[in-house]
Amino acid sequence: MARRVQLALASNASATGAGADWPGGRGLLMVDATFGGGNVALEQLSPAGKWLPLNVEGTATPISLTANGTANFAAPAGQIRAAITTATAVNAHAVGIPANEGG
Repeated sequence: MARRVQLALASNASATGAGADWPGGRGLLMVDATFGGGNVALEQLSPAGKWLPLNVEGTATPISLTANGTANFAAPAGQIRAAITTATAVNAHAVGIPANEGG
C-alpha cells in the first residue's frame, strides 16, 4: 500500500509560516487550534508569487476554518500554507487523498 503525502503546515503555531510542497491532487486539510475568534485558511502560491485562497473542493467558497475540523480541497502541484489569523496553538496538516483509478 502506497503512503499518501502528509504535510505539517503548522505545529503549535500562532502565525502564518512558510509554504510546503504539495504534489498536486485532492487533499484534506485537518486543523485543531485555540480559535478565539480567529481562523485558519488554506492558500497556494501562484506562479506570479502571490498567495491565493484555495476553495473547498467543488465550491467557490474559500477554506477558512473557525473551529477544529477538516476541509476537502483539490490543488495543482506547488507551495501551500496554512494562513493563520488570530488563532493560537494551531496544528494544521494537509493529507493526500488517493484517486481510485482501477483498470
